[in-house]
Amino acid sequence: MSGWLARLSLNQKLGTLALVLGALAVFANVVPDRTVTVHAKELLTSVERREDHVTPQELAAWIIEGRADYRLVDIRDEKAFAEYHIPTAENIPLASVLDGALTRADKIVLYGDGAVHAAQAWMVLRGASYPRVYTLGEGLDAWKDEVLFPVMPSSPSPDAQARFERAAQVAKYFGGQPRAAAAAGGEPMALPTAAAAPVVAPPSLPAGAGAGPRKKREGC
Repeated sequence: MSGWLARLSLNQKLGTLALVLGALAVFANVVPDRTVTVHAKELLTSVERREDHVTPQELAAWIIEGRADYRLVDIRDEKAFAEYHIPTAENIPLASVLDGALTRADKIVLYGDGAVHAAQAWMVLRGASYPRVYTLGEGLDAWKDEVLFPVMPSSPSPDAQARFERAAQVAKYFGGQPRAAAAAGGEPMALPTAAAAPVVAPPSLPAGAGAGPRKKREGC
């Protein structure tokens, strides 16, 4: 085990620590009357292989395509959900994830503001034998940064420019606004919208963007 941990990057070690501490917090405060069995090595291996989450871009593609084969679950409180939530999401607060609204037949994508609370809920559901549970990578923070407000790279290559233009279309589809790269020491700024044509149909997406998790994810 120590050799496996030694091979992890700093971010992976921090993520592992967050998962372990988060699981302890959830077991102590959220589900004291439930029995949850955690197979730590299996779960940590899933995290290391990035089989535990979908990316903001994948989720955006699923929503645009109108997919209905998953449930998008916002685990924040009702007030935060009412202020803003990702389209198609339903609100099941963290403390209620085992109250019966979710079933083991569901494919579930969880998200909170960042990554920690969703990881807690993911571990609890996996420990309760929910086989197809994922988190939105880095949560609502990443959704805003990567989908709603993507930043145009400075001096982009043709490929990077094309990717940004697709990202800008997706941002407008969801009511966001692409941003220009920040000047030295500054913050990214919203791009002017006068010359931008309105999006009247779902934007075109990179090939394979809506394909969903790779086959090996189905068991996580």
